[in-house]
Amino acid sequence: MAYDEALAERVRERLGVLPGVSDKRMFGGLAFLTEGNLTVCVTGDDLMVRVGKDTYDQALTLPGVRPVDMSGRPMRGWVVVDGAELDDEVLDGWLDRASVFVRALPPK
Repeated sequence: MAYDEALAERVRERLGVLPGVSDKRMFGGLAFLTEGNLTVCVTGDDLMVRVGKDTYDQALTLPGVRPVDMSGRPMRGWVVVDGAELDDEVLDGWLDRASVFVRALPPK
């Protein structure tokens, strides 16, 4: 599956300048890791975002958000945000949310 190169570049511009952030191809898209922990992934035209289990249910109430479902069961703690919703302000909000959660995890 191809991924949205323009969205990937927008994410790279924001996260790639932060310490400990790297990117690599995963899940048919481009994943961004913070200290080795998966933070977000551009998949197709959408953004898979790590929000954590505590804020998962609240995240699902936001526009354009659906559960991540890779194995027939939703992955709690992860959501997919429809790429059509990701103007600059919304994208920044999701990247901030994911970064805050992941920076609280131990490095891998």
